[in-house]
Parts: sequence; structure tokens; C-alpha cells
Amino acid sequence: MFDRLTEILDLTIKVGWETASILRQAETAFDVEKSGESPVTSADLAANRCILDGLQAALGTEEFAYLSEETYATQPPEARLGKPWVWIIDPLDGTKDFIQGAGEYASHIALTHKGRPVLSVVACPGKGRLYSAVKGQGTHVATQNGDRQRLTVSTKADPKELVLLTSRNHRSGPLENLITQLPHHSQKAVGSIGGKLAAIVEQQADLYLTISGKSAPKDWDFAAPDLILTEAGGKLTTFDGLPLTYNQKDVSQWGGIMASNGPCHVDLCAIANRVMAIDEGWLEG
Repeated sequence: MFDRLTEILDLTIKVGWETASILRQAETAFDVEKSGESPVTSADLAANRCILDGLQAALGTEEFAYLSEETYATQPPEARLGKPWVWIIDPLDGTKDFIQGAGEYASHIALTHKGRPVLSVVACPGKGRLYSAVKGQGTHVATQNGDRQRLTVSTKADPKELVLLTSRNHRSGPLENLITQLPHHSQKAVGSIGGKLAAIVEQQADLYLTISGKSAPKDWDFAAPDLILTEAGGKLTTFDGLPLTYNQKDVSQWGGIMASNGPCHVDLCAIANRVMAIDEGWLEG
């Protein structure tokens, strides 16, 4: 299968651009199918159909399993658990940003092998940019006019020079407390996790972190951006320094997660762990 990754990437990029087109067209004409903290729109569902139909028509369902945010609740766990090759999909990451018309949303498609991403695409339709990566081959960004270039993260090694990314819609007291205790130069609000990690890859920022409270990020939030960041030279780990593992029985990523350009990663994780140990009530945030 590894010798087919370049071919499969071409397919995934094609599907990514098709999904981006659907989402762009839906920006001014969509229905909210479910409201609340985790809203779902008709655009989420249309993008999900585009991705699954595109991948399954070309690749089938025998060699590959599929884990998507929009079908997870109705999918039997045995359809994916124990399978070595699993597609993890978030058709519209940042639905709240999409609804608000901010344009800061993304579409995530990742192929994982034994719990880790080996191929991924993150499309940012509002910016007209599509990021792609294959394990061991670096990260690239493309525009719809055909331009394509390789990207690498910044080399900033002084924590006090780092630009820290924050969320527009997902903030909590414990997270705000942690941010105040991490050294950094400035803050920048960006919607969607895919958009945040793309900003680090584009050297527009250097650091992002999240902690779970009553809920936690899911596999589909991080699987595709994970490879985009790490293939560009960045790091994405738990506060304990461990890489994220995907396609487990529980698809929630509990605890603290940090994404960075790399040089200060270990030291910042250590600070975050110390703050979390003192603030024992952080998980109730």
C-alpha cells in the first residue's frame, strides 16, 4: 500500500478541491440541521458525501475503513477497529466559523496506518489553499491556479518570540489561565484546528494548545492537520510529549495537546504540565 501513496494523494487532492468548491458555494445558502455546541449544517453533510463517495468509488471498502464525523454515531465500531488502513474525515472543521461567515473553516482528509497518519489533505476554501502531505515527503500548499510550493515552519527558538493561536469559539477559564502562564510574544485568533495548524506551517504563528474539559477534540479534528504540521518540521503531541494515536475505541483526544514550530516544544510542554498539576480542577473547565 505504501507504494501507492503518491497515486492515492492525487485522488485525495482532487476530492479535497471538489469538497472546497461545494463548501464555497454553500457559504451563502445552507441550512442548520443541528444547533448547539456541535452544530451540523447541510454543507457538512454535502461535503461528507463528496469525500466518501469520491474515496470509496475509487478505493472501495475492503482494504480501507472510514471514520467520519458525520457517520461515526451510526457506524458499528467493528467496521473500523483493528483495521490497519483507516480514512479519518472531518468534512467541515469549524462549523461555527462557517455559520458566522468568517471564512475560517477547513476540510480534513487523512489516511492513517495503524493509528498514525501517513497521508493527509487540509483544504481551506476561504483562502483558496489546499495543504497536502505524505509521510517522509514534506508538506506542500497548492492554489487553484496550479501554483504549488513546499512549506516549513518557522525556526523561532525563543519562547518570547512565539505567536500563540487562540480560538474564536472554544475558550475556557482553565485554558485562558494556562495561556497566561506560557511565555509568548502575542496572540492571534484563527478559526478551525486545520486553519490554526496551517497558520503555523505558513509561519504566520508558532504555537497552539488545547485542553479537554467536559468534552475533548476528536480524531477527525487532528488526524489530517497532524501530518501537515509534522511533515513541515513542527511538532504535535500531548503535554507528556507523546504523539496522538487515532482510531481507538474512544475517538476523543483527552488531556492537553500542543502544536508548535518545534524548538521550544519540550520546554513549553513541561510548563503546561506543571500548570495543570497545580490547577487540579482544569478538567472541569
